[in-house]
Amino acid sequence: MNDIPADLKFLPSHEWARVESDGTITIGISDHAQDLLGDIVFVELPEVGQSVDAESDAAIVESVKAASDVYSPLSGEVIEVNPLLEDQPEIINSSPYEDGWFYKLNPSDMGEFDNLLSPEDYSDACED
Repeated sequence: MNDIPADLKFLPSHEWARVESDGTITIGISDHAQDLLGDIVFVELPEVGQSVDAESDAAIVESVKAASDVYSPLSGEVIEVNPLLEDQPEIINSSPYEDGWFYKLNPSDMGEFDNLLSPEDYSDACED
């Protein structure tokens, strides 16, 4: 499995979450997920101001192979979406953990972050 940044936590469904210095959460999909999807051609992001619930669908990613729901790892309010993805959704394929993030969230319950999979546990789950 590719190197997984140590500051991320994951849902079993391949979404990642990172706590930023201001307490917000950045969310995207894993390198493993983008690899399974293949060439990404479109992303439907949530609206800024939208409330999302943990483990509910928040976005859609479409590739040449399939369309998949993207689930929110935490509950909260969407405060920003990645403007690069509108014109360059393929950036998720080349930079899933940096430039290819989906949205930022003001979390309503930081305790949910502790319930996510560690990078090690996520890597083990992907190998099973």
